[in-house]
Amino acid sequence: MSLDYLGNPIDTDDHDARQGLDDFIAGFIGYQPRAEAILASADRHPESALSNALAGILLMFVESPEGPALAERYRQRAASVEPLHPRAALYLALLQAWIADDLDRVLLLAGRVQAQYPRDLFAAKLNQYVEFNRGNWPALLRIGLNAVAAAPDIAQSHGMLAFAYEQCHLLEEAEASARQALALQPSEPWAQHALAHVMLTEGRIDEGIAFLEGVKVHWQGLNSFMYTHNWWHLALFYLARGEEARVLEIYDRHVWGILPEYSQDQIGAVSLLARLEVAGIDVGERWQELAPWLQKRHADTVQPFLSLQYLYGLARADKPEADLLLQALRIHAHQAPSFSRAAWADVTLPVAEALLAHARGDFPRAARLLAGSLPRLNEIGGSHAQRDLFAQIELDARLRGGEWEVAQQILELRRRYDALDVPTNRSLARVYRELALPALARQAEDRVEQVLSQR
Repeated sequence: MSLDYLGNPIDTDDHDARQGLDDFIAGFIGYQPRAEAILASADRHPESALSNALAGILLMFVESPEGPALAERYRQRAASVEPLHPRAALYLALLQAWIADDLDRVLLLAGRVQAQYPRDLFAAKLNQYVEFNRGNWPALLRIGLNAVAAAPDIAQSHGMLAFAYEQCHLLEEAEASARQALALQPSEPWAQHALAHVMLTEGRIDEGIAFLEGVKVHWQGLNSFMYTHNWWHLALFYLARGEEARVLEIYDRHVWGILPEYSQDQIGAVSLLARLEVAGIDVGERWQELAPWLQKRHADTVQPFLSLQYLYGLARADKPEADLLLQALRIHAHQAPSFSRAAWADVTLPVAEALLAHARGDFPRAARLLAGSLPRLNEIGGSHAQRDLFAQIELDARLRGGEWEVAQQILELRRRYDALDVPTNRSLARVYRELALPALARQAEDRVEQVLSQR
């Protein structure tokens, strides 16, 4: 029986097809572009149902309305193979469920693959991906623990577990797992990413800068998501220390323009530009440069977390497609599958309306809608660091609306995480002046000066 490099059974003895499967699995869990070669390999090997099912699944990860149509060709080819290898049959059924937008069944089948083939780390990664988009963090942890138990020798299993721990607020465990992954493979990007999350959450800003600057050499050659996302994390650390020129340089060279048609590159750009603006930094024409790619998303309701950021970017660029996307979200909220309908109707829609209000200057409405929705943001996925964007926009709406008492409470709570955060202290100085507390305003200004003088 032929096996892949992790020891899982495959449905082909052909050397080229076996290499294609190994490249896909290792490339996917390692965020390497070689994973995409499964498409050509599946075309060369129509007799491998596993290759074709995995090729179809890869196309579902494009996070686009076109994904199911692109994947259908490979689904049909995999379905034509007889007899079906048991592992291939499971992946074919999973692909069929995903094309049908039956994510409950996708999760069921991904879990079944992982149960029957414990060292199938692609199944673990896929399972975590779907649960991540639902905000089910304990599920990520169960999946990661199972992956490490089955494949303790593989760095990526520890990286998966590290991120799951971090999303469950188990930061010490997250750091230990990330460092275990990096001991096995110093270049493991997901573990680097998980450790960056821990450092950001704990306010270890200078350490985070030093760490990511020290490992960035490993990011060259990764796929666009992992390359841009780890740079995005480094940009957040620099933003906290008032390194505005460095953040803009990272945006221009490493966050935007790598694969501009890809969903994750687009939301990374939107998120970083929005954070720069709420920190008081002029982003120039960057919204307009991003807009043509977002305009293609005017009817995209694949994932709520993605759609919200497309909408905000369109609104900041003053494009009419923002209204078209809002209308698409309203329609989808009534037509979404039962498992996700509440997330679309009760969370996504009010946040979408809030973001549009903020982008167009209706700050009281933006603050009111976001305040009611922030406690449920978990339901639409995204990591803690990513979801913090919406909290920052709510804070900005409070500041712009002159709600100084509310803003003071939010800002001082944020300062608990990082006492020297430059944007936070600049806003506190302004708030305390408005509240006739000049001594506290001077203290905030002194903290900013302390950071900037150390450059």
